Amino acid sequence: MKADLIRQLRGDEGERACVYQDHLGFWTIGVGRLVDGRKPGAGLRPEEISFLLNNDIDDRIDALTRRLPWFQNLDDARKGVLLNMAFQLGIDGLLGFANTLRLVMEGKYENAASAMLESKWAQQTPQRAKRLSDQMRTGIWQFA
Repeated sequence: MKADLIRQLRGDEGERACVYQDHLGFWTIGVGRLVDGRKPGAGLRPEEISFLLNNDIDDRIDALTRRLPWFQNLDDARKGVLLNMAFQLGIDGLLGFANTLRLVMEGKYENAASAMLESKWAQQTPQRAKRLSDQMRTGIWQFA
């Protein structure tokens, strides 16, 4: 029954990976999933948010492992810095920090932390940049 219903709903609702407005103007995603905050009951459940977040983190770990082979040799807190930056800036945005990444690869964490703070990114998100630079410098997780 469920397989037939899924087939039917995909045919009737369509399936979209990106948010779109339905025929009534409400924001929707996937197969008719209402995410418009103007409608009661719309949005994602906490377990769905966690599922998406974990998938996004895994995707970035895979990408950084491919693009920066030395990434796997870092301690968890410093891996976390690069993953956090990749989450905010995208992989290509993070890779634009060539000098910082070279310093991290060389284990010059103090210098890498300073280089992080000399960026446009640090000007745009100063609290996050300061926290992550401290984490890079010390190897100790920092939380907002």
